[in-house]
Amino acid sequence: MARYGKKTQKKVKKVMDEYKHGKLKSGRSGKKVKSRKQAIAIGLSEARKEGDKVPSRKKSSKKKSSSRKKSSSRKSSSRKKSSSRKKK
Repeated sequence: MARYGKKTQKKVKKVMDEYKHGKLKSGRSGKKVKSRKQAIAIGLSEARKEGDKVPSRKKSSKKKSSSRKKSSSRKSSSRKKSSSRKKK
């Protein structure tokens, strides 16, 4: 079973050609696309809008960012305790 439909493959190929020639621009800002992966993502999103056969997006894991926040909050709480000791 094919992962992507024929229309999707053609759409991504067209977008990659634009990218290689330096004519591909991102949506809102209109800046030139510099990344190959970003160009492919644009092609797939355009294919999704047209209703072509494209697998669903992968969900990003937010666990990494939340663990970083927890560690930073621990550090700040230890800093607060040390500052209260200095006041005495």
